[in-house]
Amino acid sequence: MNLENITDRLKDNLNMSSLRENIGSIQSEKPNVDLTERILSVMGGVFLTYKSLKTLKNHPFIGVQEAIAGGLLIYRGATGFCPVYNALDQDGTDPAAVNITETFIVDRPREEVYKFWRRLENLPRFMKHLASVDEYDRKNSHWRANLPGEILKLNWNAEITREDENNYIGWQSVEGSMVENAGKVTFHDAINGSGTELTVDISYFPPAGSLGQGIARLLNGVFEKAVREDVTNFKHYIEGEEYKTYEHKPALWDHVEDVVNTFK
Repeated sequence: MNLENITDRLKDNLNMSSLRENIGSIQSEKPNVDLTERILSVMGGVFLTYKSLKTLKNHPFIGVQEAIAGGLLIYRGATGFCPVYNALDQDGTDPAAVNITETFIVDRPREEVYKFWRRLENLPRFMKHLASVDEYDRKNSHWRANLPGEILKLNWNAEITREDENNYIGWQSVEGSMVENAGKVTFHDAINGSGTELTVDISYFPPAGSLGQGIARLLNGVFEKAVREDVTNFKHYIEGEEYKTYEHKPALWDHVEDVVNTFK
């Protein structure tokens, strides 16, 4: 069997006309492969293509297969579109988020628990992944995160999006932040009539692009575990000795509002 016959056979088996139609139809598709993968795909494709040229003479069938695979990898890297990712509805350009949801009961009255959470500056008291939260007023705040080794300093501005006193508080980072952070906490009286049931939802979404991929790697794994531990640590904190030393004094912006109200 000569090389021409082998090529014809491969075309029949792979249905090359159908493949060309599929490639043409995906040329306008949105890229779903990030920059790092695209570079690796091109490098791998070039290597396979070069290898196929050396293989064709002694092993034509294998050589043609390598050439086709190399071409597809180069196409994947050049266009940023992967048909396999598309079939799996996977977007490699969208960095993975950290999503934490926990429900638990603490042995404290609902009003007291809500008041503690509503003062966002209290969060670093039990959330070790947060270096600080500075509140500018009742709605706006500035957050700083702790990362192992201080590889990258993450900080962002956030705002209260919704609050229902003693029942619900929600916040999110403002548009254009280095990291998209969102959270909400719901407060209910425990069924047994003693304590408060909390449901805490916290999410971190790194920005898109290569920077986002790097931040995503920092946020996932160790960071995700730390956030989850911090959330569940609230029960130990508010029921423990450390909470007893907490000063239940009003926030600075409460004093400011009181002064403003006196002049109304």
